[in-house]
Amino acid sequence: MRIIGGEAKGRVVRLHAGSRIRPTADRVKESLFNILHSVEGRSFLDLFAGSGNVGLEALSRGARFATFVEKDIRLTRALQGILDQLGFTARAEVIAADGERGLGRLAQRGDRYDIIFTDPPYDQGLVRETLAWPDMRKALAENGIIVIQHSVRENLEGLPAQPWVVADQRRYGDTVLSFIKGTDFKSVPKHGNDL
Repeated sequence: MRIIGGEAKGRVVRLHAGSRIRPTADRVKESLFNILHSVEGRSFLDLFAGSGNVGLEALSRGARFATFVEKDIRLTRALQGILDQLGFTARAEVIAADGERGLGRLAQRGDRYDIIFTDPPYDQGLVRETLAWPDMRKALAENGIIVIQHSVRENLEGLPAQPWVVADQRRYGDTVLSFIKGTDFKSVPKHGNDL
């Protein structure tokens, strides 16, 4: 796994030897950050972080702060070491918890994020479930955006009109990036270029 943009561009990050995660592919990651334009100065939550691949990329590209939520303690320890290695420790936090509990802790503290990236395990029905967590809305900053990476087999058609709307979707083989906005925000973009 490697960082593909920003201050740590080209740095290779080693994963835990026994991990069974699937880091976001470089072309998907590059497309994600092109669609988001700049993450500089923004807060970033990497939910179901796994290796932390996407959150690390956000930090490299100038995110003000990134929080990583991952339940596998081996991965959280490895991620803390990677943050130290890359010099990102002062701008990051790692929480060892499952997605819902970790999000609940953040919402309880009053933390709000400009960008919430979530990559739940594929084909387990977690995409809609994650959006239904009450703390998801609480943790999203005003005019913030949620990006869900999911399988093409898990579509968001028929998503309840409140409180979310799908602003854009992009497909990359078996992977889809869905960009979600809150319906109570002042404006909802129609295209990824307006995100």
